Amino acid sequence: MIRTILLLTPVYVALFWSIALTTNKKKEHTPQLVLSKFMFMSFVGLSSLYLFLTPVPTLYPYFDCALQFVIGLIFPIFYIYFRLLTVDKKLSFRTHGRYLIVPVLLASIYCVAVLLTPWEEFKTWLFVGNEFSNSPNIQFLSIIRDIIRIQFLIQLFLVIIGNQILIKKYGVKVEQFYSDMEEENYSNAKLMNYCMALISIITLLAFALWFELSLPINTLLYAFLSISSFMLYMIGYFGIKQKPINPTFDVTPIKEVMNPLEVIPADSRKKILNKMLVQFEEEKIYLNSQLNIMDIVQAVGTNRTYISSIINQLYNQNFCTFVNSYRIEELKRIYLENPDYINEVLADSCGFGSLNSLKRAIMVKTGMTLPEWKKHTMNSQK
Repeated sequence: MIRTILLLTPVYVALFWSIALTTNKKKEHTPQLVLSKFMFMSFVGLSSLYLFLTPVPTLYPYFDCALQFVIGLIFPIFYIYFRLLTVDKKLSFRTHGRYLIVPVLLASIYCVAVLLTPWEEFKTWLFVGNEFSNSPNIQFLSIIRDIIRIQFLIQLFLVIIGNQILIKKYGVKVEQFYSDMEEENYSNAKLMNYCMALISIITLLAFALWFELSLPINTLLYAFLSISSFMLYMIGYFGIKQKPINPTFDVTPIKEVMNPLEVIPADSRKKILNKMLVQFEEEKIYLNSQLNIMDIVQAVGTNRTYISSIINQLYNQNFCTFVNSYRIEELKRIYLENPDYINEVLADSCGFGSLNSLKRAIMVKTGMTLPEWKKHTMNSQK
């Protein structure tokens, strides 16, 4: 009974999130829809695993081909999801199809080989393994299945590392575009990648211990299914909360953003700087919690590269830090005048989108927590 429950739990978790992500009224369009496909693939794979381990010899052979597709496609789909979160604006077969070609080709070859193999030989090989070892069809199936497994291992490392690189690179771009990183938070994406890495490590470890140390299958199975169910649930939970973290604009290469100020004519640079300071010091444009660099571009009448270059090199800051420095000064003024304001009112009054954003900006700017900053600010005025 316990075995059945543990086997079915991750199946239900994957199915739940596949439906929830597809039908979510607040879904962020393409990324969440792709994540729902990832969950559906997980559902198919885990259902096949359930049939194999039950075992249900009359049913599993019909699902074996589907399992090979899942093994090959699960990581590429997860990687495509992360690309849509970070660098790609829309799902495109031309852009993303290349990640699916090899897995689909290998799984298709495997399925054709299954069709060419006598059905009784195929079913016996699935559950016994060494039966019909002299059969050319079985030998070919064994080779293709091994290649699919090797492909799975290669994809595991490439995708987990690739996702982490995408998130890290985007951290530079998001602070150069948005004034409020909390609103464009990508910590959920990091946690999703960690969960996926943990599931993969546990899977490999379980199989290694089973084959090499001959540990009881039930002990490993219970531990694997319990942890994997929880991690899969967390991937869905983080995924339904995660907004796309790529701005919908043409990303300017870093080398263009960091061009020397000498490429901007001196008179133009001075005019741009003066207009920008008017927006911040007189118009207090930073009080807009949804402010991004394109708002400044439109207000000043220039281009994003010039604004970025001036902020980067004259102030040695990115856009997010530059805006938040004005918000912190406003916070200081409001707090000294109204020390009884609650933290949420203070955050809203000076342009931060949330209390967490305010706390983070204070920590980045001063290295102090909000209570420590309040105490220091009040003492400095005495």
